[in-house]
Amino acid sequence: MRPPARPTLVPLLTAAFLAAAAAPFAPAQQAPANDDGGGAPAEKHGYLLVPNGPVSPEFDAGFSLYAAAWPLLETYPGQRFQSGLFGTWMHPLHESEPEERLYNTIEGGLGWWRDTRFATATPKFIMGGVALNFSAWANGPGAGKGRDWARPNGKLAVVQLSPHVLWPPDGLNLKQGTCGELFGYGYLPLPLIDPQPTTDGQPVPTGGQCWTLFLNAGNFKGPVGFFAPSFWSRPTVERPELAGMFLDARPSKANRALQMETQFVPAVIATAEDGTRYARVARTLFPANREDGSLTVHAVTSYRRTALWDAVADWFAGGPAADGRIDPNASTTHPFPGRGGATWRIAERGAEREDRIRLDWDAVATPAAFADDAFGYRWNPEVTARTTVAGKPAVVLPEYYRLGEDNRGNPLWEPIAESAVPDAVQFDEALLTTPGADRHDPYVTPLIAENPDGRDATGADTDAAAVWTTPGPAAGPFTARPGDGSEVTYYWYRFVDQPAVRRAGLSDAQREVLQERVERLHRRWTPDRDYLPPPTAGGALADLDPALLVTPPEGLEVGYVPIAARQAKADPAP
Repeated sequence: MRPPARPTLVPLLTAAFLAAAAAPFAPAQQAPANDDGGGAPAEKHGYLLVPNGPVSPEFDAGFSLYAAAWPLLETYPGQRFQSGLFGTWMHPLHESEPEERLYNTIEGGLGWWRDTRFATATPKFIMGGVALNFSAWANGPGAGKGRDWARPNGKLAVVQLSPHVLWPPDGLNLKQGTCGELFGYGYLPLPLIDPQPTTDGQPVPTGGQCWTLFLNAGNFKGPVGFFAPSFWSRPTVERPELAGMFLDARPSKANRALQMETQFVPAVIATAEDGTRYARVARTLFPANREDGSLTVHAVTSYRRTALWDAVADWFAGGPAADGRIDPNASTTHPFPGRGGATWRIAERGAEREDRIRLDWDAVATPAAFADDAFGYRWNPEVTARTTVAGKPAVVLPEYYRLGEDNRGNPLWEPIAESAVPDAVQFDEALLTTPGADRHDPYVTPLIAENPDGRDATGADTDAAAVWTTPGPAAGPFTARPGDGSEVTYYWYRFVDQPAVRRAGLSDAQREVLQERVERLHRRWTPDRDYLPPPTAGGALADLDPALLVTPPEGLEVGYVPIAARQAKADPAP
């Protein structure tokens, strides 16, 4: 997700990048060249832009896509590294655009963020819901804006729906070694919670749209979790005139930006004796999942409400059971024209905007539509190389650049071979990492035992902790060890007793209606068949980390879900 400063050409921002901005890093300063000749600390940042054809606004009930998953950097350099892979932003649709800024979205996707505590070269997935103008954001069950449980700020916004997937607060892990496989995901509304006349006890309505994350991975398929509608409407308690303007009640825009946003890749800039400037960038990869290039995005699709909502609503009203399959006949695919842009730049850290110089992306890659619904790149073999990741082929982007000019006389970083760098120009390899920036302190939740002063280790007071402990879990603790080196402690909650539902402002009777609906889904919507339309571009699907695929304890198979209560660095195996 995205940094608070961004190019004005894209009026978009994502929540985890803002979370990263709140992480405890010193602000970047303009760095002079090192006295030892090792160069000045620098960075690569910017967007890769993917035009995709507009579709009719009637497809206003969510989206899905398949994004390639791969390690953008060959070696994870530390927590200052921050980049998404290809993803999108889903905004509410209004009859006319509001006069004031009412930013609320579903975004997120695959990537790495500064507040990722247990990162590896393999990306993780976060949900990235943003409430009004970043007043809160939600990245998954128990994960949101900040770490202080006295101010939940979205940490109780995502309701765990699947009894088969454990969602760690650090993000949903893919299997280590993933490189080039497609990861399918999308959001569609489900009528799980009825519209409410109040929000947090105030006479402000909350809509009934539960925007639900569906996944299509190699080892799991189906819905995982949803945003509680009150997450979107809660700001209207203070601004009642905005009721009905957010994603709890509004349809979605059918046409969305599609981009890859990179906030920070470490680099080094050094100057030769003749004044020529050279740059070295951390070794950057793309998947070589096609013989003729890299497929990065496939089947960007928008849906009508009839794709799923109507069948589920009819089921809940007494009609035939809905099987959960999303109707492809109520969808449309956004065509790729085969064009693409790039705003990647290289600059010393903390440089002014005018000193952030464009990288010659056209010399490296050519955007390509491999099919009407498949976008990627073909690579210039003169400046790129090949390698493997866990036995899978990958493209190595240019590591070295020389500052030159484009045909208009503007400065331009031009890719060159390592042999074209003068021997006297040295790059301090330590600057291609971010040593000292990494934090591996545990995520903790208010389920932690309280201290004698009535506060727990998270900073939440007793009232804030009550949604975790009253009535509390039905079973646990249990532990899982994903491939990121962490250990996740989790408990099994009855669905409506999980903290996010207790926080959603429902009465006891409303919670029991919700419980009955979810039990229907648990019985019929199994994780071994397609829900999203499957990909047609070929290739394998990415797997979730197998450690996060869990089995309910005996007697809790229906109507119970796993909730992470702690994530910490795992002790070494004995």
